[in-house]
Amino acid sequence: MAHDHHHAPTGHAHGQTHGHAHGHETDIDWAEMGPVLESQAELLAPLYREAMGWLAEESPEPGLIVDAGSGPGVVACLFAEEFPGARVAAVDGSGPLLERARERAERLGVAGRFTTVTGELPEALDELDRPADLLWASRSLHHLGDQRAGLAAFAQRIAPGGTLALLEGGLPARYLPRDIGIGRPGLQSRLNAVEEEWFSRMRAELPGAVTETEDWPALLTAAGLKPTRTRTFLLDLPAPADEAARGYAAAYFTRLRDGLGDALDAEDRATLDRLLDPADPAGVHQRTDLFVLDAYTVYTAVRPV
Repeated sequence: MAHDHHHAPTGHAHGQTHGHAHGHETDIDWAEMGPVLESQAELLAPLYREAMGWLAEESPEPGLIVDAGSGPGVVACLFAEEFPGARVAAVDGSGPLLERARERAERLGVAGRFTTVTGELPEALDELDRPADLLWASRSLHHLGDQRAGLAAFAQRIAPGGTLALLEGGLPARYLPRDIGIGRPGLQSRLNAVEEEWFSRMRAELPGAVTETEDWPALLTAAGLKPTRTRTFLLDLPAPADEAARGYAAAYFTRLRDGLGDALDAEDRATLDRLLDPADPAGVHQRTDLFVLDAYTVYTAVRPV
């Protein structure tokens, strides 16, 4: 689910957005988060479509596509549109978000090929009636304490010859130049450093947390899969940004201010307040130099026949 790379203090454990919520953060109202997560994923739709075209080169006609950690189903529905011969299963721990996914599938006319499974990963995958031909795990794996065991469980739910597409890593998003004319230059790099610390704490606090070197091809190999390809996909929305891109940036800076503001000095907190003031010409809602540049890395691996 929201993002700042793989990071964000609140928001969502469902891999497809930016910013994350976790099981131990019990104050998240998923039904309320749904529209935010949807608008974020919709902005990224061109990137996801490009990734799906790339996946189709390796897996041209999957019978069953599984989105493990689907959130409100924006990406799962894109899979249904891009692979018209496939059934798609959206798997997530949040019932309210999956309700939105079903409504979206209905609206888009793909409900006949669309199912949902409510439950925590990886155990919820056991409820599928058949193995996946393509299993998409977008920033959901890093919410599992034992990522190596999680990948092994994912691999067991893939059909022989089927593909696991793992989206992890990439780069932190950028929204503004280094010197924005207010506060101390380099704000985004300092925010990213704070996010990295937060992400490490989040990982350490997960149930059954295991420290793991993030060598994804090596971990895919350890899960019994054969790594095949890696590619990074870009979301490049240049300045001047439209309203959707401004909203996306505002959501990011809001999450950082509200969730990690204590880790910032007073000057950076004041800068964030100005950036988020709709009436301030220096804020993200009005400034002309705002852009969105984001990078998502996908690793594929095949289950041997």
